[in-house]
Amino acid sequence: MSEQPLIRCRDLTKVYRKGRIEVIPLEKLTLDVPRGEFLALMGPSGSGKTTLLNLISGIDQPTSGGLWVGDQEISRMSRGQLTKWRATECGYIFQLYHLVSILSAYENVELPLLLQKGLSKSARRVKVNAALDLVGLADRADHRPSELSGGQEQRVAIARALVADPKLLVADEPTGDLDRESADQILSLLGELASVHKKTIVMVTHDAKAASAADRTLYLEKGQLVESREVAAL
Repeated sequence: MSEQPLIRCRDLTKVYRKGRIEVIPLEKLTLDVPRGEFLALMGPSGSGKTTLLNLISGIDQPTSGGLWVGDQEISRMSRGQLTKWRATECGYIFQLYHLVSILSAYENVELPLLLQKGLSKSARRVKVNAALDLVGLADRADHRPSELSGGQEQRVAIARALVADPKLLVADEPTGDLDRESADQILSLLGELASVHKKTIVMVTHDAKAASAADRTLYLEKGQLVESREVAAL
């Protein structure tokens, strides 16, 4: 029997209402993402990519349909439950890093752990050092963001997303603000996290080269998915 996918989306629909106008970025979308897969999502602006990413990460909730991550149906969770779920089960990687400028790399990575009750300072230290070592920045732990390159800042952000050891990582244009060399290093790191460390990664990107680093690419058009083998024909 094959292993159950980590992510299961069933007929996901998201409706935003602006007065009498309805905007539907996703409509009856169904998707499975296997455990340990590095998945890229591409599509034009307004196609629903970021909406899907926000639903998968529990930042937003669908209007209808079901969404499971592992055995948990996050589409039925309250906002409080989703906040607790994200603290341990999902790491989010942003395009612009969102590091706190006055904190060191170590302190930025430690931030998510401060939300976990009962975790001692020594236990946090072990986790933070392990995360920084994993992204190759153990020697930059005391540096503030202004003392790091853009690629190094993004690696700190990835360490922060990893520090609670979540099964799922979501990334919104993680190489969009980087030069090609730094972008390639980040993509290589994400690939290693999926293939070696068995993290499931869902990445939104406009960059075809970035998408080519993933195991699979899906294309969104008007809230619907088109598999990568069909993209060349579009």
